[in-house]
Amino acid sequence: METASLDLNLLRTFLAVYRSGSFTGAARLLGLSQPTVTTQMRALERQTGRELFERLPRGVMPTPVADELATRVAAPLDELAAVAGPTPPAGARAEPVHLAGPAELLCTTVLPALAPLVAAGVRLRVSTGLTDPLLDELRAGRHDLVIATTRPRGRTLHAVPLTDEEFVLVAAPVWAERLRGRQRARQSAEGARPGAREPFDPAVLHDVPLVTYAEDLPIARRYWRHVFGRRLSRTAAVTVPDLRGVRAAVAAGAGFSVLPRYLCQELLASGDLVALLEPEDPPINTGFLVQRPGAPDNPDVARVRALLLRAARGW
Repeated sequence: METASLDLNLLRTFLAVYRSGSFTGAARLLGLSQPTVTTQMRALERQTGRELFERLPRGVMPTPVADELATRVAAPLDELAAVAGPTPPAGARAEPVHLAGPAELLCTTVLPALAPLVAAGVRLRVSTGLTDPLLDELRAGRHDLVIATTRPRGRTLHAVPLTDEEFVLVAAPVWAERLRGRQRARQSAEGARPGAREPFDPAVLHDVPLVTYAEDLPIARRYWRHVFGRRLSRTAAVTVPDLRGVRAAVAAGAGFSVLPRYLCQELLASGDLVALLEPEDPPINTGFLVQRPGAPDNPDVARVRALLLRAARGW
């Protein structure tokens, strides 16, 4: 496709639509009205003679032609924006950095790591939520950085690995002692040698209440598949949409759960929680630091990103 004769403003709008996934999101990013963005995209499609986006009930999907065009124009437009972007007056305060991610990780690990930047004058606006909605909001320009529990699909966002979460099967000491007794009794009934170390049998948990993050048991089901090689068929006794609440309930003796090790490390060390099993190959989930491609207008975004990537090496 010949791009030399295409209007530069139309290409800027095209790239915003491509990255945000919608005309509405692009309008918000560019400070334009949604009808203006729609009109510009129609004009660009007339200039290229090709359809660039498939209109969907929610947003748009780029066509292969749009993928090719974005690959060709993204880097030059980003470089131009970095050179021609507004320079804040000397001494002016930068805008706040909008950071989003899982509430538990942000509150226990990320915000303490960013404290030196805040003390140095960086301002933060923090939002919490689930990964998919937060990535949609990132595309629409509501956040600068998102910590995601899965790698974003497609090429509209830039993601780098940030940290690995190891998951642990835990219960309070009172339950752990009961389960050890059940395990010994089961092994004895099956003729195992006294003192022999036998694999943990998840069947001993059959009547222990399960405390989890959501009704569909996403973390526990993954743990069962990875460690035990079987499907988890349970109904949660308690669901709490915050893993800190799950941790508190389990530590109080409500039942068992599967939690990220970073979230329960202190309670494991103190004995207030017990790891029921320490498999050689525990389930691991990688978290990603995600942003829109291109140089951010706010220099503090780069500072926050760089500090998080450094700090995460020790998490």
